[in-house]
Amino acid sequence: MARKFFGTDGIRGETNKGAMTATMAMRVAQAAGNYFNRGDHRHRVVIGKDTRLSGYMIESALVAGFTSVGVDVIMTGPLPTPAVALLTREMRADLGVMISASHNPYQDNGLKLFGPDGFKLSDEAETEIERMIEDQPDLVPASAIGRARRIEDARGRYIHAVKQSVSDETRFDGLKVVVDCANGAAYQVAPSAIWELGAEVVTLGVSPNGTNINDGVGSTSLGALKAKVVEEGADIGIALDGDADRLIVVDEKGQTVDGDQIMALVATRMHEKGDLRGGGIVATVMSNLGLERYLQTQGLTLERAKVGDRYVLEKMREGGFNVGGEQSGHMILMDYATTGDGTTTALRILASLVRSGVKASELMHLFDPVPQLLKNVRYEGGSPLDNESVKAVIAEAETELAGTGRLVIRASGTEPVIRVMAEGDDEAQVNRVVDRICDAVRDAC
Repeated sequence: MARKFFGTDGIRGETNKGAMTATMAMRVAQAAGNYFNRGDHRHRVVIGKDTRLSGYMIESALVAGFTSVGVDVIMTGPLPTPAVALLTREMRADLGVMISASHNPYQDNGLKLFGPDGFKLSDEAETEIERMIEDQPDLVPASAIGRARRIEDARGRYIHAVKQSVSDETRFDGLKVVVDCANGAAYQVAPSAIWELGAEVVTLGVSPNGTNINDGVGSTSLGALKAKVVEEGADIGIALDGDADRLIVVDEKGQTVDGDQIMALVATRMHEKGDLRGGGIVATVMSNLGLERYLQTQGLTLERAKVGDRYVLEKMREGGFNVGGEQSGHMILMDYATTGDGTTTALRILASLVRSGVKASELMHLFDPVPQLLKNVRYEGGSPLDNESVKAVIAEAETELAGTGRLVIRASGTEPVIRVMAEGDDEAQVNRVVDRICDAVRDAC
């Protein structure tokens, strides 16, 4: 059944509208609290957030909702999404909640929910919680209301944890690293972790004011990072997004290194050491065909999942893989984290850079991507992909690309947008195919 509130990555929307109001946040907390309120132990939730102004409002509403159904609350303050997942598991909590809209502008906010194992909730669990949102909550008597408190050592716990992803002998002495934290959740922890391992750190996006998250900085706005890397003569640049569960790298020349190249590097290094499990990696349908071809030359496979790091993770767990990710920068290293973790992945990349002794541009260019084009078509209603004329154009395009490329068309899970992606060896052909399909979708709308 179609879900009303949850999308591909929790609940997300413009603050004080629709599903992202304080009232709604309280109802989500009450429903989730009732859902996890099983067993005779004292129930507990960990709540983290990024740096959005609305985070205070949403946090307070969540606290009210959880405590009203008898769940104790632990608040961490601004902290990356993977840190909330980590602390949920380590503190034996029943549930973790991250307040963030990831790479979206500050006007938006969202809720990501984690189970007691630190993994994002399944579709089935979210569907049941969604059903319970519209029911009357099971409120506890006054004597059983939950307690709330803040912990002060959450950042230190996370920094210690991510440093365990590299060996005790690894040091980054001699490396100059520009770290762009998007004025988001990792503005303190990411530069600290890299500096503690010996690197010279130059920072960007570490002065959050509530409204500047992802504003001209971070993994979706690389201009400032590219300029700073070149200006500083840095060895590498690291760009995180608002909740630091993804990263994009910039090499010493100021060139972008996307998630596909990062996955290729991580998989290759782990395979060389015998640490790669599953015989390959998991990526999404959006990852470049060039990555798949490169992995084949290494005797490795590329398993493809639906877009969304939760679906990557599901396929990883099903197939016993320990490396997966998305072209957009979500990297899941299952040996160290239960969700995408930009800081942990950055440390792994820096460790490879130190050991290799080569420039980032050489280390992180393992394959030539085939021409790929992605375009978005916004629509206002209906289901454009069910239109017969659109289906006909798509079928034509699939026939044209057969054997030399791929076509991926999907509706966004978070906004009314159709995403049209094609890739293949012939760039002109790819451009023609995408434009034809986009035109057909617009006509159908």
